[in-house]
Amino acid sequence: MPIIREGQLDIISRSAEQTMRLGARLGTLLESGDVICLSGDMGAGKTVFAGGIGKGWGAVPGLTSPTFSLVHVHRRSQDKLKLYHLDCYRLSNVLDAETVGLDDVLSGASVAIFEWPEHIEEALPQERLWIEFRILDNSQRNIVFDGVGARYKSLIETYRVQAFGR
Repeated sequence: MPIIREGQLDIISRSAEQTMRLGARLGTLLESGDVICLSGDMGAGKTVFAGGIGKGWGAVPGLTSPTFSLVHVHRRSQDKLKLYHLDCYRLSNVLDAETVGLDDVLSGASVAIFEWPEHIEEALPQERLWIEFRILDNSQRNIVFDGVGARYKSLIETYRVQAFGR
C-alpha cells in the first residue's frame, strides 16, 4: 500500500468484503461538504465501496445503487446531515447534472458520493477525493485514491494511518 505521491494512495482489495470494509473506514472520516468521486468500469466495485462508505457514515437506509433514480438521499440517526449518492452513468453533461439538483447536493451541508463522475466532471468542484477502481481479476481490485486540495490530502493521510498503521 505505498503512497505514489502526496495526496495519493494505491490499495489492492482481494474481495468484495474487503472493498466494503475499506469504504466503511472512509465513511467514518467524512465531514459535511466532502465530495467523493468513484470512477471505474462496470463491476469494478464502486457501488460496493459506496455501500461501505454509507455503513461507516451511519446512513439510514443503507446505500444501494441509485442507477434508476439517479439520486438517493440518506440520513443518519445522530444528526441532521445528509449523504447524497448519485449515479451519473446516464448523465452526459453539466445541464443533465443540473436536472438532478446538483446545487443542493454540493451546497456544503452534506456529503456527496458520485459514481461515474467523469460524465459530469466539469460540473464538480475542483477540490475532491477521486477514487479510481480497476479490475485485476474476478476478486481483486486496484483502488487508487487521489485527493485534490488540502482537505482531501489530509483525509487520505488520516485514512492511510487508520487503515494501515503507517
